[in-house]
Amino acid sequence: MNRKLIRPTLAEVRERGDREPQHRRNQNDPNRKRVPPEQTHAESFYYKKQMDNRTPMVIVLQDGEELRGSIEWYDRGCIKLHRTDGPNLLVLKHNIKYLFKLEDAENGDGTRDDDGGDRSQNHDGDHDRDHDGDHGEDSPDE
Repeated sequence: MNRKLIRPTLAEVRERGDREPQHRRNQNDPNRKRVPPEQTHAESFYYKKQMDNRTPMVIVLQDGEELRGSIEWYDRGCIKLHRTDGPNLLVLKHNIKYLFKLEDAENGDGTRDDDGGDRSQNHDGDHDRDHDGDHGEDSPDE
């Protein structure tokens, strides 16, 4: 059996090349929704800002233990915490439950809720997680 290799002709290749720019122009249509970036670099921006300012931080581990210090450096899997009251620590990120600025804990006038988060009370005595004073974005101004 004799098989023949099927290959596009030079004219077909040129024609396809002429069609490609038109296809690409349709992708740059301003009315078309853009695909969001795969990585926003928000984590890197946050760590860099805290490192540059040497912001005192509180890191809460999965078991509830709180570590206090400033972030000296970080990489994909861990954070180096600089502490004045003890040895510096290398904390693996998968052991971190959450972290926050120490000044947020000191300035908070609320009580601690069951999961360790800060809750302040609004003027009615109800608990409210809104710390910027506007008591929710959806409520109309009175």
